[in-house]
Amino acid sequence: MVNATGWHAERPHGGSVEDLIDWWRRFDDPAVAELIRTAEADSPTLAKAVARINEARATLATSSAEAWPTLTGSGSVTRAKSVMTLGNTNLTSLTTTRSGSLDASWEVDLFGKVRSGRESSRAQLEARIDDWHDARVSLAAEVADDYVQYRACRQLARAYEESAASYASTEKATLAAVAAGMTPTSDGFLSQASTASAYATVTQQQVACDELIKSLVELTGTDEPTLRGIVDRRGVPDLPQPEAFSVQSAPADLVRQRPDLASSERALAAAYASIGQARADRFPSLSLSGSVGLSATNLTNPMSTWSFGPSLSIPLFDAGKRKAAVDSAQANYDAQLADYRSAVRTAIKEVEVALTDLDGAARRSDDARRAAAQYRLYESAMETNWRAGFDTLLTREQARRSLTSAEITYIEVQRDRVRSWISLYKALGGGWQGNDAVSPIARNASTPSATSQGTTQ
Repeated sequence: MVNATGWHAERPHGGSVEDLIDWWRRFDDPAVAELIRTAEADSPTLAKAVARINEARATLATSSAEAWPTLTGSGSVTRAKSVMTLGNTNLTSLTTTRSGSLDASWEVDLFGKVRSGRESSRAQLEARIDDWHDARVSLAAEVADDYVQYRACRQLARAYEESAASYASTEKATLAAVAAGMTPTSDGFLSQASTASAYATVTQQQVACDELIKSLVELTGTDEPTLRGIVDRRGVPDLPQPEAFSVQSAPADLVRQRPDLASSERALAAAYASIGQARADRFPSLSLSGSVGLSATNLTNPMSTWSFGPSLSIPLFDAGKRKAAVDSAQANYDAQLADYRSAVRTAIKEVEVALTDLDGAARRSDDARRAAAQYRLYESAMETNWRAGFDTLLTREQARRSLTSAEITYIEVQRDRVRSWISLYKALGGGWQGNDAVSPIARNASTPSATSQGTTQ
């Protein structure tokens, strides 16, 4: 299925080789792990995943029960009154009838129909457990990504605010010069337009930040004042920086690293087992049944009965119904196989894209930082020249716009670099390991907060 032995994209360098398990705690901002814990504690997505695990477990119990005999007991007590007339005398009698029976039946699994059904149900349960782990990985990545975007958004808002304040200061000085007849009226119009445009951009950026807050409120289930207390606390870094990790696995190892691929693989196994179940339904079925009965009245001695014998059911003609069921199961398996192959390719693409984005952001970071520093020097020189009368206001405004654009680009590159780390973390499975993923949740699906090697915190 996947024969590649290495990644084509550049892998992240400079990072220590670490497991991804507790990666969220290694951010230099504790708010990241705190938000993820809060989101996991009250996530409808995780609750839905747990409910599906419980449903799959119940289905497995039903399938397993079909391999065992069924035993049914029944009992009754009847009280009857009868009146008989002999001449002038009425004779009354009371009769109590007691009866009980025990019925047993067992379908012998000659051709593996029950076994295949049990295997299919077990694979579906394992797939639902993998889905729960995938939901945790996705939830953690989404919360962290929104938080990183929010922190960068606040940086951008401050950059726009500083730029707008600078524009306002220029406007004030320009209008004073216009009033004194030292500057043409057109400069006054330009300075006012630039200030208004700058403040409009500030407002737009603040709205974007508020929208990210709303998104975090939805993901974490926390009220907005409490959430703002977490994300806006003092002393936090402008942008959280994760600890780097190296990508050592080959593309083929993704099947063991990503819970969504593991889930798709188990769904494929369930579809294959369903084919065997449908095929076995076309063959004869043998059942063993027996019963024991006991009845008695207060007027007669107890009477017991029993019966036992096999019964054979042979499908002779069903107008192709059972064959169609086999064809349907085979078609479902083929579709599931195609989905699995597509999921593997998508997973490899996501890792390659994340690696490419991360490498690109790393290489762009130094250039963006140098560009911002040089534009800052250029803007300062233009400010001096303008105040000395050596340059026009238009030249001054162009220098300021270039500086603002460079600072924004640097902030966005830093933001995108952290987001690429998060995307890579998610694409590699979020520290989940297939051989340990079923340990806590398979035992007790009602406690999704149980710690395991597959934790996303």
